[in-house]
Amino acid sequence: MSTQRSAKENDLRQRTYWLVRLRWLAAVAVALGTFVCTHVLRIPVQEAPLYAIAALLLLYNAAIFTLLKRFIETDRGGREVKGALDFQISADLVILTLLLHFSGGPENPLVFFFIFHMIIASILLSVWESYLQATLAVLLFGLLLLSESTGLIPHHCLKGFINHCRYEEGSYLCGVFVTFAITVYLVVYMASYVAVRLKRAEEAQKQANEQLREKDRIKDEYVAHLTHDIKGHLAAIQSCLGVAVTDSLSGPAAEFVHRAYSRTQKLTAFVRVLLRLTRLKLDGKLETEVFSVPEAVREAIEAVRSAAEQKSLRLECSIVQAAAASGNEISFKEAITNLLLNAIKYTPADGTISVRMERQAESVVLEISDTGIGVPPDEQARIFEEFYRASNARQMEREGDGLGLSLVKRVVELHGGTIGFSSQLGCGTTFRIVLPLVPSRDVLTPATVCSENPVSSESVQRKIVGGSGAKISGD
Repeated sequence: MSTQRSAKENDLRQRTYWLVRLRWLAAVAVALGTFVCTHVLRIPVQEAPLYAIAALLLLYNAAIFTLLKRFIETDRGGREVKGALDFQISADLVILTLLLHFSGGPENPLVFFFIFHMIIASILLSVWESYLQATLAVLLFGLLLLSESTGLIPHHCLKGFINHCRYEEGSYLCGVFVTFAITVYLVVYMASYVAVRLKRAEEAQKQANEQLREKDRIKDEYVAHLTHDIKGHLAAIQSCLGVAVTDSLSGPAAEFVHRAYSRTQKLTAFVRVLLRLTRLKLDGKLETEVFSVPEAVREAIEAVRSAAEQKSLRLECSIVQAAAASGNEISFKEAITNLLLNAIKYTPADGTISVRMERQAESVVLEISDTGIGVPPDEQARIFEEFYRASNARQMEREGDGLGLSLVKRVVELHGGTIGFSSQLGCGTTFRIVLPLVPSRDVLTPATVCSENPVSSESVQRKIVGGSGAKISGD
């Protein structure tokens, strides 16, 4: 309930600020319109009162803006903001009536701005409040007509814009008043009807989203409990098979035991990843500490080096020495390792995998590129979905769970970063991670990345690991 209340109060504040922004424009329009009528169109309007109304609008709007800021700073509830909104619309109607009086009365087309205000009131206020504002508009307009026609206040005729003034023609004024009143109430009725329908649809959509989030949470909890139980059973099975594998089995029995043990290992790894992803989604947080990003990347590269050598792949890296982020180093390292293993898996022999890192003002950019099979253009939008694998990836490698990239994306986002990619079918893929850094005073001791010899913090190292050995070069 508190969340819903705060959301409604925030929405009400946004509506009120929107009305304030419109009023700044209205004040400028009044001043500019007065100048154009007087000095360009040569229409004799009450220049001084109209400029005074423009100034009044500016001062009154500044006061409203200051009041709203004070409400927000003191954490006032929605009642005060709602009252300020009601007052603004009522005050605007009074100011519009004054503006109409000094610029020709009912003969001025500005009378249509009452309709505009009724639409705004129907959007921002409740139905009964909108009708109250409509009644106020009708009373103000009727009082203006009565006061000018009876001579209580002077009528300022727009000579040069109309042929003759009609403020003393009773039948004309009655017709104008009745038409105005009917139009105002009809506009409020139609606008309120549409606004209420839209608000109900919005509320229904919010409730549906809340229900979906709750169902998703229940599903994640179920998956977490289920995978945890499965993990325990698999561990027991794997232990038993591990003993059998070491025994001196021969013939078909040995082959079946080895195959079962291998499958159990893969299933255990799948369950472990699924459990980790589910817990990340449920918790939505990581145990954080300041860690060296280059050191984590270097360790990830070292972890996959042998896999790259087995496929005769070149592993290139160009990494800055000093950059620190706040987060969980183990999770981040696992994410980078996952990206590198994916690149190795889907890159043909004698290909190239490159890791490039550069430091920007407040972030570090990490790019992992390969010369692999790429991702089909029509499947790229789904690449981070859980359990999804591209069609060419399934053809090249039948085994896979489709959870790796989902886990990587989740980990990067929990570190406050973003991940994206670009890919060309048959030419390779580049993943780009942007990670926010901690202030320089928190940077850890610089790590020597991809180099066997320490260098200055401004330098960049490059290491190329080939299938038959290693070549090291420094830039």
